[in-house]
Amino acid sequence: MSVLISDRLAPECAGILRQAGIQSDTKTGLSPEELKDIIGAYEGLIVRSATKVTSGIIEAATHLKVIGRAGAGVDNIDVPSATRRGIIVMNTPGGNTISTAEHAFSMLLALSRNIPQAAASLKAGRWDRKKYTGVEVHGKTLGIIGVGKVGREMALRARAFGMEVLAFDPFLSSDAAAKIGVERISLDELWPRVDYISIHAPLTDETRHLVSDAQFARCRKGVRLIHCARGGIVDEGALLRALESGQVAGAALDVFESEPPENRELLAREEVICTPHLGASTEEAQVAVAIQIAEQIADFLKTGSVRNSINLPPIERSVYQKIRFYIELGEKIGHLQAQLSKGRLTAVSIEYRGNILDYPIAPITSAVLTGLLSKISDMPINFVNALVIAREWGIKVDEIRSGEHEDFTNLITIHCTTDREERVVAGTLFGKNDPRIVRINEYHCEAPPEGDMLICGNEDVPGVIGRIGSLLGESGINIARMSWGREQVGGRAITVLNLDSPVSDALLEQILARKHVLWAERVKL
Repeated sequence: MSVLISDRLAPECAGILRQAGIQSDTKTGLSPEELKDIIGAYEGLIVRSATKVTSGIIEAATHLKVIGRAGAGVDNIDVPSATRRGIIVMNTPGGNTISTAEHAFSMLLALSRNIPQAAASLKAGRWDRKKYTGVEVHGKTLGIIGVGKVGREMALRARAFGMEVLAFDPFLSSDAAAKIGVERISLDELWPRVDYISIHAPLTDETRHLVSDAQFARCRKGVRLIHCARGGIVDEGALLRALESGQVAGAALDVFESEPPENRELLAREEVICTPHLGASTEEAQVAVAIQIAEQIADFLKTGSVRNSINLPPIERSVYQKIRFYIELGEKIGHLQAQLSKGRLTAVSIEYRGNILDYPIAPITSAVLTGLLSKISDMPINFVNALVIAREWGIKVDEIRSGEHEDFTNLITIHCTTDREERVVAGTLFGKNDPRIVRINEYHCEAPPEGDMLICGNEDVPGVIGRIGSLLGESGINIARMSWGREQVGGRAITVLNLDSPVSDALLEQILARKHVLWAERVKL
């Protein structure tokens, strides 16, 4: 396994990968074409913000399994393209929390007291004490937009300085707001009540230009803006107009719509203080995110544990160890269904019963779909893209959580609908790690889902199984396990055989030609 580090990171990153037995190459400053030429050789890619992981890069990354962002924002990564190719995208949202919050609050203080402007004036030989008279933050009201980890740390610092804090975040509960000592309000309520606005939201389609002309117009005259989140949330043209009119008294900017920034007129205004995206640029933060992303990448490549994934439900190592055999069972049931089903798949319903519901089931659903789709797709399918591909193909996917099952402590049942038939396959774990197929359509059985299998439908009359066994023996194929089930005496039955070697086309024709054999399918798991 090998990982490419394409941006400058603390040396601890490569050191941790090396200790995990993973080869890493550090190649920074690559052009897009240079990156395309070499990315196909790597299973992992670690970036900061300089490398742009475009759809073209992802198409060239034929062996890539995971992209790690040493930092929180992933707007330099084409996450939808990575997801469709089955590539996990991870970030490190907590590694630079304190550094970013400290920088944002430093910008608030510097903006309030005109520190950068006064320092520049003094260095130029002037003594402009009256010109740079500032304002106190004590007793003022701060509005925080986005109350994630950084927003919460910002709120704690503001309260320590005697500020009242109002907060907007669609995912912030009243209880959580009370715990950090902020008032939870809507955006419409926030604008006219605050003296300062500090933004800590992610850049999405919904937040792009979230702060523009209409919002500035609703604010108190003389409001001050601190923006250390992601460029594009603030409409820079609107901000310039608000500064020119005096509606906004000052702005402290660490991020910009394009970086390096192109709006020189905005930066030239004396009311604007700015830094070149330094929120996470402390020695401590850089070491922290380098260590964190290396550990996450190593854990994933070595054990399959997923943390801080942008496009896959996270699985902590301790939880993964508990559900690993359920995941394997789900994928094998999916494989079995794919090989038995006839026609175009239109709907999948996955029913979970018993103690399996004590654990997150999203990874198991992904495993089932991986098994189902990998046999019918011409592109790689895995846990990351299985649900995306299913939706692209118009396959309806349902999860059903039911109560305990009277016969099994846990049960996964997959109902597949195609344009030709409906089919049901169910599986369980005996003990902690012994998988079994326990139902195929209306027939109950008990077969380990492994290796070469032969599944036959037959009339329930004497001698059928014996004749099938004789044909297999004459062809030198040993039967490892046998299971069978029937609907009623003399009715129809099913025979499930685990074999030591596969059944040939010719032998399958002989089996199908035997009297009372209704159908027969080969399965490879």
